[in-house]
This record gives sequence, structure tokens and C-alpha cells, in this order.
Amino acid sequence: MGAVARVYRWEIAKLLAQKRTYLGLLAAMLVPVAFVVTLVINTKGGPNDIPLGRTIRETGLAVPFVVLFFMSFWAFPLITALVAGDIVAAETHNGTLKTILTRSRERGEVFVGKVLASVSYTIAVVFAMGVIAVVAGSLAWGFHPLTSLSGTKVSAPHAAGLLAASLAVYVLPLVGIASFGLMLSTITRHSAASVVGTLMWALLMQLLGVLPGTESIRPYLLGTQFDAWHGFLRTPADWVPVVRAVWVCALYMLVPLVAAYLVFLRRDVASE
Repeated sequence: MGAVARVYRWEIAKLLAQKRTYLGLLAAMLVPVAFVVTLVINTKGGPNDIPLGRTIRETGLAVPFVVLFFMSFWAFPLITALVAGDIVAAETHNGTLKTILTRSRERGEVFVGKVLASVSYTIAVVFAMGVIAVVAGSLAWGFHPLTSLSGTKVSAPHAAGLLAASLAVYVLPLVGIASFGLMLSTITRHSAASVVGTLMWALLMQLLGVLPGTESIRPYLLGTQFDAWHGFLRTPADWVPVVRAVWVCALYMLVPLVAAYLVFLRRDVASE
């Protein structure tokens, strides 16, 4: 575990040295701010056709939930793809992988360190959005009780807890996207191809979810799991979509990570 921790810290340090890391994080924080400013300026309009959209001006706690809906289509998948699709492929471009492996690091330890770094970045981006959204929304409309999807009032502290749980569940399909990106990054060894391929795969999952005739498989598509957090905002809580998201996303994580791991173990780095 000590070796994995050292590799993990090294990977985090490398992420912090890249501009795309800060661009993704900045985008995640600016979107809710821009959203709130737009609604403050336009006092009559609003996202009335989406969950919690009609009550967004009642409390700042509604803002992150509404933003989650919009950012699941392209923003968060893109931010995730930019990091996960590059985290292994960049080693080929820079010729640094064989340098890492000469530091008494097992390939498995290096791989696990990269996976943990990708997951950590995904979690940081989502929760940063949530915090900024609550702050911006509370400054505009106050920190008041939240009206749930069932129409009942939820106290502000309780709603904040529901938000944390919702963000945690929302991270799951993003980690599934990151796992696919890491697999492409390992197999193709090309950053641009991995990033674009990961984003296209995420958009395909979204597209399949709205096509007619896909109703039977829709509950098991990765894109559908972005809505699992709705279960926390019902009274009583609906755990069916949450539990399904856990095991469905686990499969979307496990398959590409196992494939990437096997390729990584057999990778010839001597000639790179």
C-alpha cells in the first residue's frame, strides 16, 4: 500500500501540473455561477421542465441539483474524458513510463495509482461544483428548506445531506466513463484518440437512452444512472434507482479496468 500511495501522490502532482486539470475544475465551478447570474438577471424565465427547476428561486440548495441535470449531457463527461483519456497515453508521448518502472514500482502499483488519481479528480470536480452552486444560489436566494420531488419540504441541513449523497451517486457513472477512458488511454497510447473516443462513448450512452425501442435496456445504460440521485429527493426515499446505479456502474467500471490492467501488464515499454 505504501508504494501505491507514493505512485498516487506522484500522479496527483502530475495532474496538478497540467492546465487541463485546472480548466476542467474551473469550468465545473463557473457553470453554476453563470447559471445563477443568468437567473438573477432574467427574473421571469427558468428551467421549469426539469426536476426542481420550478422551485430553484426558493433556495440555493436547489441550484446544484438543477446544474447536475444539465452538466450530465456533455460537461462532466468531457471534463472526465480530458483527464482519464490522457493519464496513461501521456506517458507514451513523454517517454516517462519506463522511468517510473525503474523506481522499484510494480506495474500493478502504477496502474492502481493512475486509477485512484482519475477517480479523485472526478470526485473533486463534482463536489467543487456542488459547493460553489450552493454558495452562489444561497447568496442569490438564501439557504432555505428544499421542496422535494414529492412536494414535501425538507429542512436545509437535511437537504444538504441529501445533496452530498446525490453527488456521491452522481460520481458513479462518471467513474464508469473515466474507466472507459483509462482503457482507451492504455490501449491506444494516444491522448487525443482516447479523449475523443471516451467522449463519443459517453454521448452514445446518452443517445441510446432516448432512442425509441431501447426501453428494455434503458435502465441498464450508463447514461441513465445520472438520474439515480432523484431517488434521494422523494419521500420516502426511492432506493431502487440508487441500488441499481451502484451495481450497474460497478460493471461499467470493472470491465474496462480489467481490460486496461491486462494490457498494461503486457505492455512493452522498453522500446518507448
